[in-house]
Amino acid sequence: MDLSQVKEGQSCTIDRVGGSGSFRRRVLEMGILKGSVVHVEKYAPLKDPLELIVKGYHVSLRVAEAARITVKEVT
Repeated sequence: MDLSQVKEGQSCTIDRVGGSGSFRRRVLEMGILKGSVVHVEKYAPLKDPLELIVKGYHVSLRVAEAARITVKEVT
């Protein structure tokens, strides 16, 4: 499942960060690493971007960027 498919208010665990180059480096520097728990705080009114909480920080990602990140549901 992609991060862009997670519903508002749900949490998930990062499984894989796709992409390459500057995008991948920027996402990893924001703390979105494999094994990190991410909470989807909310979507913008037009569903782009989405606001995440990662390690206590609020991060915004475009839906197209979130689609490159594979996640697993938190059990």
